[in-house]
Amino acid sequence: MSIQSKQTLQNRRVVVTGGARGLGAAFVESLAEEGAQVVFGDVLHDEGQALAARLGGNVHFVALDLADPASIESFVQSAAQKMRGIDSLINNAAITNSGGRLADELSIDTWDAVMNVNVRGTWRMCVAALPFLRDSACASIVNIASDTAIWGAPKLLAYVASKGAVISMTRSLAREFGAHEITVNAIAPGLTEVEATAYVPAERHAYYQQGRALTRAQVAGDVTGPVLFLLSDAARFVTGQVLPVNGGFVMN
Repeated sequence: MSIQSKQTLQNRRVVVTGGARGLGAAFVESLAEEGAQVVFGDVLHDEGQALAARLGGNVHFVALDLADPASIESFVQSAAQKMRGIDSLINNAAITNSGGRLADELSIDTWDAVMNVNVRGTWRMCVAALPFLRDSACASIVNIASDTAIWGAPKLLAYVASKGAVISMTRSLAREFGAHEITVNAIAPGLTEVEATAYVPAERHAYYQQGRALTRAQVAGDVTGPVLFLLSDAARFVTGQVLPVNGGFVMN
């Protein structure tokens, strides 16, 4: 079997969280181009419905609020029903909220909001999808972490801590889910030029760009390839790994 054939995602049944815009939308579009079936969720209803309508075919939007465990359960059940099962899960959805504040300036409410979505939401998505992943012959999970959790970005503590937790969960879940032949890996992107990072000051973008071995801006397309690889059959023996995708700003 060729490497190319091993990487095909034709008819793969994939769930994506936070898929209405930014990196999530890039994942949805790339999967659709590969011929996968996709159900994606988001709190951004209008954007999600517009993307699903534009892509059509086997791409569907279902409302999802990761802060609400009941919404997670309903979303996963709906996704499994639409696709008659689930083969892969991309845990992409996250919130920042804590940007620009020092540790002693963070409120408990902000900390809890970030943790409930980024950490608890990721955990509950994995658990909700597990019964369906166990029934798949090609099951995989890719968690979207952040390179900020590797190099320790300042003034972003809640987000950094949450993404550090996602990295740790990835390793633990890989060991637990490995018994079911489910691979669990994480991608740790650098600062990517998408809608969600439009608020980031230009000097911060410049700081990243100048610090990379590949000294250019990072775009969504830089991240989609590694994610698709980890979902593919070519990566069936790769699990529990964290891959920084940041042009060499952080080298692991």
